[in-house]
Amino acid sequence: MKVINAEIVISAVSEKQYPNDHLPEIALAGRSNVGKSSFINKLINRKNLARTSSKPGKTQTLNFYKINNGFYFVDVPGYGYAKVSKKEREKWGKMMEEYFEKRSSLKAVLLITDVRHEPTKDDIQMYDYLKHYELPVIVIATKLDKVPKSKRVKHIKRTKSVLQMESDDVLLPFSAETGEGKDQAWSIIRNHIGQ
Repeated sequence: MKVINAEIVISAVSEKQYPNDHLPEIALAGRSNVGKSSFINKLINRKNLARTSSKPGKTQTLNFYKINNGFYFVDVPGYGYAKVSKKEREKWGKMMEEYFEKRSSLKAVLLITDVRHEPTKDDIQMYDYLKHYELPVIVIATKLDKVPKSKRVKHIKRTKSVLQMESDDVLLPFSAETGEGKDQAWSIIRNHIGQ
């Protein structure tokens, strides 16, 4: 997909701030610092529309990025970062629940994991949570360029097995460095947003 237009529309903390133009939405979930912003930037060929940060836990709002005036990427706060107070984490939790459980424009969730490491307890919990609400989940196993080619199959199998992925769920190996997986990512997204 050729991205001509990409802009951040709003950083929302509650339902009343969400855009109300009823465009389809694709949410991105994952641990803090797993590379959600890099994924967005690679897909839209921009260096820093989505701000990447060396400080985990930076995204504390639901960031709505409007793409080609046709759909949104919604970056949700990263989980699993210890330095955030319990109260703050609970606030994020409520905000994310409200979004995932009630948002009718939400068409699929990209769960970003780091293919170099076994999925964490938080990754498993997020996957199970999304499945519980019957949301389509696409696992994006990122940082593929950091894994030797000879070990990739093993790492991908491990991710599938630890998450106990269902057979019809998609796992897409991806690299924001090399762009590997980018075309497949677009074709999966297009399917879900009906374009």
